[in-house]
Amino acid sequence: PYRVGDFIETQGFTGTVKEIHIFNTVLLTVDNKRIYIPNGAISNGAITNFNAEPLRRLDLSFGIGYNSDISKAKEILEQIIKSDKRILDEPQYMIAVGQLSDSSVNLTVRVWCKSEDYWNINFDFNERVKREFDVNGISIPFPQRDIHIYQH
Repeated sequence: PYRVGDFIETQGFTGTVKEIHIFNTVLLTVDNKRIYIPNGAISNGAITNFNAEPLRRLDLSFGIGYNSDISKAKEILEQIIKSDKRILDEPQYMIAVGQLSDSSVNLTVRVWCKSEDYWNINFDFNERVKREFDVNGISIPFPQRDIHIYQH
């Protein structure tokens, strides 16, 4: 289910497979730690192989204020998608209102990309959304709490 070079998650650890031995597999984590996992434990548990398929779907969520223009926000998201050549045309992307939460309207974005582009697109997309929302007056709310003090 995996080979050297694959990025996997197993037994609560995530990393790139560096070595496969008779009794254990060596993972290198993103922060450069070597994890030695017994193959018996791996074979008795779940394995997620992030490189098994050439394409991955990236799911993102962006909360906007209830007073923000949903159509404008969706238009901005679509512009960002169309301007990033790493995002694939097929399968088709999706932009939708995913949830009406306590303090925000949560927009869901689903795009498809090559597996090797997944994280760079994720980071770039988030930064670009923040910049474009700021320029266009789309508010990104954050949790707030009103505290009332009563004196007796």
